[in-house]
Amino acid sequence: MSEGLIRRPTAIYMQVADQLATAIKRPDSEYAPGSKLPSETELMARYGISRPTARAAVDELVNMGLIEKHHGRGSFVRDQTPPSGELPRSVTWSAKEKRYLVPELSQVEPPVVTRTNIVGELAAALERDEDDAEDAFHADHLLTTGSARVAHRVIIPIGVAAEVPALAAAPDAPIGEIYAHLAEIGPLWWDEWVSARTPLPDERSSLGLADASPLLITHRVTHGPDDRPLLYEELHAPAARVRLTYQIRPERKTTKPRTSRSSRAV
Repeated sequence: MSEGLIRRPTAIYMQVADQLATAIKRPDSEYAPGSKLPSETELMARYGISRPTARAAVDELVNMGLIEKHHGRGSFVRDQTPPSGELPRSVTWSAKEKRYLVPELSQVEPPVVTRTNIVGELAAALERDEDDAEDAFHADHLLTTGSARVAHRVIIPIGVAAEVPALAAAPDAPIGEIYAHLAEIGPLWWDEWVSARTPLPDERSSLGLADASPLLITHRVTHGPDDRPLLYEELHAPAARVRLTYQIRPERKTTKPRTSRSSRAV
């Protein structure tokens, strides 16, 4: 590893992290995927830094997506190979079948249905007034793409289920069937955005993730006539194993203001 002098204008932990990142990315790197990074004690001796600085440098490498921490074992270099699995997120209309088509995934285990309140950021996404205290069906699915497990959450407001009784009868139905039932209200369109974060302990367990593997989260709202939000979905997928793919089609120009992502992120 090339170990230059630490320069003061940039935070020291960032300089250490940058040097380690450069070393990891070199074709002839001593840090092959799966190899162990030097311990905090070794980094302290190598760079003449304190333990908090060494720890901050390692955390920065985690944020860069270059390494992952394993409790009690240390930090290891991640495989930088692009994700092998593709997860199409587009919705298409079949004129022949007269229904909306979506890629269907295989169930890993039976879905779990509960009831939830539409409050906070969920209320913002569905454009509901929290004071109305509306409930919703909450269906959690654990699915597989073949290369990875993904978690799919579907939230159906009780008011919408009352309009379409088939949704109340089977809120845990495959999403393609739910879209077909919603289409009874009228034509549908979708709004989707993506966020990312470190997975929670139960998500690491159910999706089979390493401690610090980043999680991609898609947030989708189904809209019906008059642009009314009808349904909310979240899909949680491991960023290292799954690549989200979309078809981009030009939209018709509209003068109606669209709600910004900053006010609707969930």
